[in-house]
Amino acid sequence: MITATRKIVCLAALFCVIRPIGGLAAEPKGEWDALVDDYLEKVYFPQNPTAATVAGLHQYDSQIENYSTRETNAQIRALHEFETRVENFPAAGLNPIDAADREILLGQIRSTLLTLETLRPREKNPDVYSGGAAGSVYVLMVRKFAPPDDRLRSAVAREKKIPEILASARENLKNPPRIFTEIALEQLPGIIAFFRQDVPAAFAEAKGPSLKAEFAESNSEVIAALTRYESWLKSDLLPRSKGDFRIGAANYSKKLRYEDMVDTPLDALLQIGLDDLHKNQAELRRVAKEIDPTKSPQEVMGQLAANHPAPDKLLEAFRGTFDGLISFIQEKKIITIPPGPRPLLMETPPFARATTTASMDTPGPFETVATESYFHVTLPAPGDSPEAVASLMSGFNIGTIFSTSTHETYPGHYMQYLWTSRAPSKLRKVLDASTNVEGWAHYCEQMMVEEGYLQPGRGAKDEQEARWIHLGQLQDALLRDARFVVGIEMHTEKMNFEEAKTFFVKDGFQASKIAEIEAKRGTSDPTYLYYTLGKLQILKLREDYKKKMGETYTLGKFHDEFMSQGFPPIAIVRKALLGDDSPVL
Repeated sequence: MITATRKIVCLAALFCVIRPIGGLAAEPKGEWDALVDDYLEKVYFPQNPTAATVAGLHQYDSQIENYSTRETNAQIRALHEFETRVENFPAAGLNPIDAADREILLGQIRSTLLTLETLRPREKNPDVYSGGAAGSVYVLMVRKFAPPDDRLRSAVAREKKIPEILASARENLKNPPRIFTEIALEQLPGIIAFFRQDVPAAFAEAKGPSLKAEFAESNSEVIAALTRYESWLKSDLLPRSKGDFRIGAANYSKKLRYEDMVDTPLDALLQIGLDDLHKNQAELRRVAKEIDPTKSPQEVMGQLAANHPAPDKLLEAFRGTFDGLISFIQEKKIITIPPGPRPLLMETPPFARATTTASMDTPGPFETVATESYFHVTLPAPGDSPEAVASLMSGFNIGTIFSTSTHETYPGHYMQYLWTSRAPSKLRKVLDASTNVEGWAHYCEQMMVEEGYLQPGRGAKDEQEARWIHLGQLQDALLRDARFVVGIEMHTEKMNFEEAKTFFVKDGFQASKIAEIEAKRGTSDPTYLYYTLGKLQILKLREDYKKKMGETYTLGKFHDEFMSQGFPPIAIVRKALLGDDSPVL
């Protein structure tokens, strides 16, 4: 999921029951399933009703996240209760899938507790409230899972609670980092315009006169509350926003361990990231020299930056990649493609523009009606200067269009959605690890090049165009390498925000506008190293799996086996595919 939010992650379809194996009695299986259901129904979805709507559980559609101190404390108590219940559940009686799911659930609970008790974004990040409010209504608009009047009724119920959310913000926000307040202020004009224009347009088909009148009132109140919130941020909160966005080394390590089952020491992890950065820099310089040996790599990259579609042709350019990607995957037997309609291209929602340039929004695991998927791309805003437009569009050059489409659609995030119905447990349809979700999508960018997609007549019309596209793919790889380094360095107090922007430009070969977006994202998404970290784990697993399978190995079989596990930490996938606990890196 980016997230908009954390971007709405690829999920889908029905609960697959796992039968007891190895002669085990059914009782532990039944008790474990009941515990998982208890957690999801009593804690996870009630605490995250917007996520429940995304998942396709529409009994939560009239509810919205509650950020009051009392509710936060209640959430923490409930999480500790379930942490104890899961810890005390004996793993010995579980089959391998459920035993692994026990570790996944413990990690998810501990990560949430770390966030609520220690990292405390509700006290530090104003965008949690305004961006979250917009997202809660957006998910009711974007898919027509119910008639317009029903969805509008839920939107009104959520809108009526948004002023309370913004009131909680005034109570909770203590000493935010200045950058967090600035990001919230940057996004608020778009959010206000979203409620003023987009929300009414989305529900124009609603027919009930009294309902429409109720909506007009609730929507006006939201706009007024957001406008007051924007003024308060500017006049009151911004001058006293002097906090620190950095989470520190200890919390960084805990976050990686809980969410991705990675316990590599941070200094060793940083070196792994730097090694991949240097490898991709060397390859970029080699390809740039092949393109034009008379120019420096920076000069060649400048030419690449100018090789992009016009802004009004960008969505069409992305759409034009689908046929070639699908036919290549099928011809080369890269991975089995389950049936499903193609994703729809849409502009990035206003509440996500400041920190993302492209994302995939797919239906949830329990959604049976509105099964559309949306490929979001950030287009220039109406008031952007020519320089800002040029800088943003340089990030959508001929090469990065290929790598972004591969990442978000085929065989990346959209493929993950198509496979989710085959995940081996209900829990794995709901919870995921970023190193798996984003690591897979980033791995696919490199893998498709390795498999020959850029050969003339396939993804490129001639060798020179293939070099240009490869250069853009390497630029995207360096973007992820720079995230790896910046995330660790910024949050362990070795790099400040301005140095992070410079690193994205100088070492990551990114345009200044992209560098600013990426550095901003890194302040609130500290472990966004998961792209490269996941890719490297998958590459190692692929080699180890190849050795194990010997002559029976095929790339397609590896990908099918990998995807069939759902999206848990890659350590879980390793054990399933290799049968051991060998190192992930």
